[in-house]
Amino acid sequence: MQVFEKLISVSSDDIDHLDHVNNIRYLKWIQQIAKEHWNSITTKNQREKNVWVVIRHEIDYKSPAFIGDKLKIKTYVSECEGATCIREVEIINSKTSKILVKSKTNWCMTNPKTKHPKRIPNELLNIFD
Repeated sequence: MQVFEKLISVSSDDIDHLDHVNNIRYLKWIQQIAKEHWNSITTKNQREKNVWVVIRHEIDYKSPAFIGDKLKIKTYVSECEGATCIREVEIINSKTSKILVKSKTNWCMTNPKTKHPKRIPNELLNIFD
């Protein structure tokens, strides 16, 4: 399993009326790291022929993050079958190593021209191992 990660800092734009990171911001980060990981392991040609769409998000909010916190965001694909993959994301406070958010997203591979689901090509399955 290939793990992709990055560090971010919580800014004032990420904070909601309760003075912690808004749940919508977490969702944005979950989707953004998936895109960054995908772009880092595929070619332009592969991306043009294969497009992912979200079927389902499952997000567990375990602890809040606050302005100025440094967060490590980690992602990996835990399983693939047919046209779908499960991508997991953990958002961790880098100072305390506490997991703040865990998510599983079910992604479906689609044909960009027809917009219909398609089986994940073997060449792409191999890069997730």
